[in-house]
Formats: sequence, structure tokens, C-alpha cells
Amino acid sequence: MLRIAIAAIVLATPLAAEETKKQSCQHQADVVAAIQKARLDRVKERNVPQAVADTSPTWPENYNAAVPLITPWVYEQKMRDVRKKDLGAAWLELCLQQ
Repeated sequence: MLRIAIAAIVLATPLAAEETKKQSCQHQADVVAAIQKARLDRVKERNVPQAVADTSPTWPENYNAAVPLITPWVYEQKMRDVRKKDLGAAWLELCLQQ
């Protein structure tokens, strides 16, 4: 599932000429971290895109399309893992390995 989501994001957010893979992976990790925070704040899954948008994220606008794609993955994680693990860091590591 995670590989499918990564592939969907890569396809949904084409890299600009000046954006490196590392920058892209970092933006994706930031998206994951924002979704994780929304879950910790008890935002309902269907409301996550708006909740994340309301935080005025600093990533490029095209990464907003990834929010609905990644949200189900974060919300299917056990809450204890969401509380204790840094899902953004895990995403970054996996993304850089691709």
C-alpha cells in the first residue's frame, strides 16, 4: 500500500526542473507529518484535506493533491503507532530509497 501511495504522489506531483528527489521526498514527508498531526488532533479523516490546508503549509501547492492520497494510510495505522512513531521520518527514509 505504501509503495502505491508513493507512486501515486510521484505521478501526481511531477518534479520541477529545480526540485531534487531529496526536496520532493522532504515535501512528501512534511505532508505525512501534517496528516499525522491532524489524526493526533482527532480530525475526522474526511476533514483532513481542509484541516491541513488551514495550517497554511509551506510545501509547494502541487503537494496538496497528495493529502487525500496519503490520509488513508495514516488513518489505518494503529493509534499507538501514530502517537509514538515519526511517520514523516519513516516516509522520508522510504522515499529516498526509491
